[in-house]
Amino acid sequence: MAKLRKHAERHYADRIGWLRAAVLGANDGIISTASLVVGVAAANTDPSGVLVAGISGLVAGAT
Repeated sequence: MAKLRKHAERHYADRIGWLRAAVLGANDGIISTASLVVGVAAANTDPSGVLVAGISGLVAGAT
């Protein structure tokens, strides 16, 4: 049998989980807030109502 040698490269794939979670979490927050704003705007609400809904969605998503 051939001996397996360790190679000198260092791999950090096991440490990247936090970045993946951050990117997917931010994407989820952007999509949900954008869909809330679009839904409120589609209901023919005045611009101040759309703004209030957007800010409320951001605050609710931040908690």
